[in-house]
Amino acid sequence: MSAPEKNYKDTILLPETGFPMRGDLTKNEPVRLKKWEDTGLYERILSRRIEQGAPRFLLHDGPPFANGDVHMGTALNKILKDLILKSKTMAGYAAPYVPGWDCHGLPIEFKVVQKARDLDAAEIRRRCVEFARGFIDIQRTSFRRLGVFGDWEHPYLTMDPAYEANILRVFAKLVEDGAVYQSRKPVQWSYGAYTALAEAEIDYKEKVSSSVFVRFPLLDNPLGLKASMVIWTTTPWTLPANVGIALHPRFTYVAGKFMKDGQTETLVIVKELLDAFAQKTGWALAETIREFQGAELENCEAQHPFLSRTSRIILADFVTTDTGTGAVHIAPGHGADDYNVGRQYGLPVLSPVDDDGKYTEEVGVPALTGKHVFDANKDIIAMLEKDNNLFGVEEYRHQYPHCWRSKTPIIFRAVEQFFISMDKLRPQALEQIDKVQWLPAWGRNRIYGTVEARPDWCISRQRTWGVPLPVFFDEDGKAVLDAALVRKIADMVEAHGSNIWFELSDEALCERLGLPKTWKKGKDTLDVWIDSGSSHMAVMDSRPGLDAPADLYLEATDQHRGWFQSSLMLSVAWRGTAPYKAVMTHGFVVDKDTGKKTSKSDAKSGKPIDAAYYYDKYGADIVRLWAASVDWQNEVPFGEDLFKQVTEPYRRLRNTLRILLGNINRFDFATQAVSPEHMPILDRWILERLNAVIRETLKAYEAYDFRKAFSVINQFCTSDLSALYVDTTKDRLYCDSVTSVRRRATLTAMTIIFKALCRLLAPILAFTADEAWEYAGYEGSVHEQDFPAPMPEYDTQEASSVVSRLLEIKSVIQVAIEEQVKAKTFSKNNEADIRLTVPSNESEDVVALLEDRAFCTEFFIIADLSVQTGPELAATALRTEHAMCPRCRRYEPEEEGADVCERCSEVLS
Repeated sequence: MSAPEKNYKDTILLPETGFPMRGDLTKNEPVRLKKWEDTGLYERILSRRIEQGAPRFLLHDGPPFANGDVHMGTALNKILKDLILKSKTMAGYAAPYVPGWDCHGLPIEFKVVQKARDLDAAEIRRRCVEFARGFIDIQRTSFRRLGVFGDWEHPYLTMDPAYEANILRVFAKLVEDGAVYQSRKPVQWSYGAYTALAEAEIDYKEKVSSSVFVRFPLLDNPLGLKASMVIWTTTPWTLPANVGIALHPRFTYVAGKFMKDGQTETLVIVKELLDAFAQKTGWALAETIREFQGAELENCEAQHPFLSRTSRIILADFVTTDTGTGAVHIAPGHGADDYNVGRQYGLPVLSPVDDDGKYTEEVGVPALTGKHVFDANKDIIAMLEKDNNLFGVEEYRHQYPHCWRSKTPIIFRAVEQFFISMDKLRPQALEQIDKVQWLPAWGRNRIYGTVEARPDWCISRQRTWGVPLPVFFDEDGKAVLDAALVRKIADMVEAHGSNIWFELSDEALCERLGLPKTWKKGKDTLDVWIDSGSSHMAVMDSRPGLDAPADLYLEATDQHRGWFQSSLMLSVAWRGTAPYKAVMTHGFVVDKDTGKKTSKSDAKSGKPIDAAYYYDKYGADIVRLWAASVDWQNEVPFGEDLFKQVTEPYRRLRNTLRILLGNINRFDFATQAVSPEHMPILDRWILERLNAVIRETLKAYEAYDFRKAFSVINQFCTSDLSALYVDTTKDRLYCDSVTSVRRRATLTAMTIIFKALCRLLAPILAFTADEAWEYAGYEGSVHEQDFPAPMPEYDTQEASSVVSRLLEIKSVIQVAIEEQVKAKTFSKNNEADIRLTVPSNESEDVVALLEDRAFCTEFFIIADLSVQTGPELAATALRTEHAMCPRCRRYEPEEEGADVCERCSEVLS
């Protein structure tokens, strides 16, 4: 092999493919998306499964609000749903997906009214429809661009007349069952948005408040005490509504003389808090007059500190000794606990506060009338101090409920509202919770706790944009709630839309419904959680091909108190069972620097949070890969630098597909494939590894563990395939003859691997897997295929155990080679002549392969190897005496009369 070097380039079988190394995703994905939509890919996939009689899997979509762009938290939610549906489809299910939007409610109306004040109801509603439809189109475009398959042309919208009518039919069932009532009781009121709020419409933010210790002089009592009760409250503004003081019936209270700066007061404080009271106020117990149980003062009276009325002493088990004095200020008009205990004692419900959060004349102090309650705290404190009724003040920071839309602190305020009683629904709902699979498992306790503690559901909203609360008021102002009437209204709304309620006068509406013309229609709308919570009936029961219960609901973790719960309650009311068989919750996407969850309002922060920014810059498949690679069970830290980390594994996966495509390009599997029994060991090994990957990935998809599915595939491609198999078999692929059995065996394996990888990656890399499938020349879309089935013929680990030992030997050989490379004996692996010692008990299969020169020079990528037995595994490396073959660049024995090695000579001849 010393003759002048010829050019053998044209004799080498180099990989060849048009599949580009760079994905250029931002340009190519929209083209592929258009093709999918033009050819009706989603409909084709679903029709095929239905024709096959495939089992159905129903994931019911929780509707996002139609009021903003798609941020990365929403993108995570939609992609997780799509990963489930695509993987279920490829696992053999018919998996229809009907996306939906929540269209009514405060977020949309608030935006509309902000832009134009003093609009009438009909115009507000017209603009709200326009606003919602605009954002539905924006969000739908984003979801499609992310590769999410679904019935995008026929989504469910809670503002569609048919859907609105079904909301009212669900409500009629509640009325029929006696679950709906009207009452004046405290609700969470937003003075910024002028409406009552649901628990799920509350955000908690830090607020600085003043807490006060206040004197209430004790009047005549059976203990003969001449003392003052001392209450502690964090809401001084509610003191004008005080009508009671709650003590714990079994706590021990101390009546005694307290001293501070030479002054003496006779006060009553719970025994456990005497030291804390002294520390916070300076008033220390100097002399105990008597100790008694709280129950001994039940129904006694104390004088209000600045109003000419008394407060009754009552008993309540919710009184604690965590902080305060053991005497709790009771204002039934401003708190749920206060209201409930107040009802037991027949206390009046005072709430001298208007819709703006300002005091009315009912406050009883003229100077306070018209003042905002939060501004009045300092006036009330000054009043208490002036009359010597203040024992201490402290400012403290705490988490306080705020309106999610206006961002203002809420107030608890008693107003006439309509409620759904939880008494009938709660026991059945709690029973149903334990029949549902909760993913993660802690979701069960979270929703169980919220349902168990939930007060009656306030369902009336003082808003315009929503489904009308179908109630009339007779001549005496009494509410008329009638199930048959509500169903009649539902039929009217289905035919004409809910605007008819707002457009017709009271008289015209009564005439249309056959009611007395003197009746008046209600002005409230229903809580929007009733809208989305009715979807189990309005969508699943009403659409052909769907029915309840759904196999899965999937939303963020805040929906235990939102959609999961409203759906559960209304489904229990409607059908007596939960609307879902399983519920999966994912964590919030949070800013990696601040820990704050991403939301539509974060756009001002300067950090890009819109999904469009990321798919326009990096491509939808990168966003999908990010979603698949995160731990969805916990909060997901997010930032562009973290996001970019997934571009590297994407590049490697794409390159793996390109290498496989390049090699199998001219291979006719049907006529040239090698059967399993004729496969060389390395090819059997890679298919055994692939088989394990298939089993593990399918199991991960079934468990919705997309992170593991991606990790298993990625590790296989990086470690087994690229680093070992492709690198080791490169020589046979490029330099063996086309008919070589070992070359055909490798191409057989690579074809099987390519087909399997494309299908396993398809749910995650929806665009790229389909692109690769198309370049391979296969029919249809990869998304119309089934997942690869496990291959029983490769379940055995025979090849794997042998290769595992060979890899141990390879690492010892590599150490020996690197020592000689460092010593400059030679420069490359394939120049090494190895002297290998193996233990005497070495496997016969391994020794046989080590004695096979063709195998071991290929596997170890060396020039030669001789093997002997000895006490332990060891290797030394020498420089080979062979010359380099100019065609294959391997160091091989000379072929007599040829300038290339024996193998290359045979190929060329």
